[in-house]
Amino acid sequence: MNRKILLTGSSGFIGKNLLQNLYCLIDYSVVCSSRNIDKIGRNEYFVPLIDAQTDWSPLLSDIDYVVHLAGRAHQQNISDSSDQLYAYRKVNTDGVINLARQAAESGIKRFIFISSIGVNGLGSRKPFRYDDAPSPQEPYAVSKYEAEVGLQKIAKETGMEIVIIRPPLVYAANAPGNFGKLTALAKNNLPLPLGAMDNKRSLVGIDNLVDLIITCIDHPKAANQTFLVSDDNDVSTSHLLRSMILSAGKTPFLLPVPIRILRFFAGLLGKASVIDRMSSNLQIDISHTKSTLGWKPPVSFEEGIRRCFK
Repeated sequence: MNRKILLTGSSGFIGKNLLQNLYCLIDYSVVCSSRNIDKIGRNEYFVPLIDAQTDWSPLLSDIDYVVHLAGRAHQQNISDSSDQLYAYRKVNTDGVINLARQAAESGIKRFIFISSIGVNGLGSRKPFRYDDAPSPQEPYAVSKYEAEVGLQKIAKETGMEIVIIRPPLVYAANAPGNFGKLTALAKNNLPLPLGAMDNKRSLVGIDNLVDLIITCIDHPKAANQTFLVSDDNDVSTSHLLRSMILSAGKTPFLLPVPIRILRFFAGLLGKASVIDRMSSNLQIDISHTKSTLGWKPPVSFEEGIRRCFK
């Protein structure tokens, strides 16, 4: 039986990778929404704005599942945190809840929401678990957490199943954000004073995240669950950079400068928080995800990094 999926954010970084995989599955057909009118393809619809007033009814006809990836990822040129939170909430909270309510009214079976590990916090002394008390610290994470709360309420009121997935930093070839900056550093292979960063961080390769999302579409045990996801192989910042540089075909040249010295000089430039984040721990326990779904990351960290430089 062919099942129909509405995928939002299909032109985004994760969305493009997920869509390629969904097109290969004969059991599913996909309808997409995108805010990038220049990248509209087959079975795709232009949705320029996602907020509490967006009308999703033209896209929800005969849909069985919704995979919601669209959202505001970065808010630039807004320094006030209250303004940032307002901007994030408009899309990442109000927009999500609006879509979910219309989905429930349309008889959608399951709504999969890609949240963020930031809902758990910025870091902790022990790995985050799926059932830890949420502790979002930044406006983006707050907006994602508030969306989760709204989705859980809708699920209780309507019976529509929800699945929440909280990924950490997602890496892949041409990834945006911080990983994209690290990729440029690896390719240029300049001497870097980051060889002493012996922290532990959980990452997730795009292939592993996409595989989990597809698993959650109709897995019977995924209903109304929150899943954390990673490569299940925590690495330090220096290990990550070394692996990237080697995969780029270069010889690593990482200088073991003590963290306190890096923080001091970064502080002179007003960038101490960058060093703090790069050297901090953020570990994720995915045992609940693996045991509930019978799932494990199909691609190792080493192979995932190699694929970024092919």
